Amino acid sequence: MLDLLVKNARIDSGKYLVDIACQDGKIIEVAPCIESKAAESIDVQGHFVTPPFVDSHFHMDATLSMGMPRLNRSGTLLEGIKIWGELKPDLTPEGVKKRALKLCSWAIAKGNLAIRTHVDTTDPTLMAVDVLLEVRDEMKDFIDIQLVAFPQDGILRCKDGVSLLKRALDRGVDVVGGIPHFERTMEDGRKSVEILCEIAAKRGLMVDMHCDESDDPHSRHIESLTYQTQRLGLQGRVTGSHLTSMHSMDNYYVSKLLPLMAEAGMNCVCNPLVNMNLQGRHDTYPKRRGLMRVPELLAMGVNVSLGHDDVMDPWYPMGTHDMLEVAHMGAHALHMTGVDQQHTLFDAVTVNGAKTLGLSGYGLNPGDNADFVVLQAESKMEALRLHPARLFVVRRGAVISRTPSVEATVTLNGSVQRVDFR
Repeated sequence: MLDLLVKNARIDSGKYLVDIACQDGKIIEVAPCIESKAAESIDVQGHFVTPPFVDSHFHMDATLSMGMPRLNRSGTLLEGIKIWGELKPDLTPEGVKKRALKLCSWAIAKGNLAIRTHVDTTDPTLMAVDVLLEVRDEMKDFIDIQLVAFPQDGILRCKDGVSLLKRALDRGVDVVGGIPHFERTMEDGRKSVEILCEIAAKRGLMVDMHCDESDDPHSRHIESLTYQTQRLGLQGRVTGSHLTSMHSMDNYYVSKLLPLMAEAGMNCVCNPLVNMNLQGRHDTYPKRRGLMRVPELLAMGVNVSLGHDDVMDPWYPMGTHDMLEVAHMGAHALHMTGVDQQHTLFDAVTVNGAKTLGLSGYGLNPGDNADFVVLQAESKMEALRLHPARLFVVRRGAVISRTPSVEATVTLNGSVQRVDFR
């Protein structure tokens, strides 16, 4: 007997419906009209089924802390960093864990079953590191959480920054992070990239750096990161996150940079919601959007995924951890509303994110993990437009979240009509 049988599913926006058979945490068959008995059978009535959403860039140690100890009145990145510095001494393990677990429940309800979260390693106690290691372990049956050792105050700018980061890695943090543009000088930023990539190479780890998160066209640490990736043989294991200075770079320089990034097998993570909010703050008019050059990177064959970055914290006062909202902002801010471009943006919060994180067993083919989401929609484009209800969220062949179908009724001239915006 199967553990779960999903009937009449629409996958890959196809015209034909299929059934999905799940056993022992795996998808064992995808075909029309599977007749096997199952412990649970769900008829999804032609709704769209997708692999889980993936958040490639997040800050779980800060999430849901908005207003602690004060609100970000200016809405700027630098005030957010200042508030985080004020908050850190008053953080408690209980508070950080409670907020992180609450966010995980939001993520599951939205169908986000994989999150790469950066965790601050510049606190000498490494309290947040220990807490998120606990959260990762407690949530492992429900969400794949990948931790990045993130020296928020700069690996060289912070006293004992290198040793603290290594201690975090020794405790089980998965990925080496960095923030070269926040070091005291451009040269220190370059040195930090070299140091951190060498640590990753020695330990056999992946790298994900906050890189060039500014409007300064001369912030070019992505070039250093690309060079170190090639020098140390880290191809495919390195991610540059944010890369917002790329928006302001000279086109000639970018024409040299992008082929180098493609050659190095770089991954890139764009954060449309938060970077649209934080970048361009020094501009009057015209105001820069401050997003990396996603269409151009994709055209070069570079893997690009999207991140939510923040939810209700010192840097961003909004959000419900809905990755379709992230992709929806990307469609507008990146001028990617073409048909193929919308499909690509949907992939940027699913399959591309899985590639960035190096997830195995991800997909909807026999042998893949039985992890997927049933949306109240019939296609990628419809999902991107509607941000639909996640009718069912399945993890390893078990339904872990259910949301009723969303439907409005209007009464016109005594006649009741149902409206679902489709």
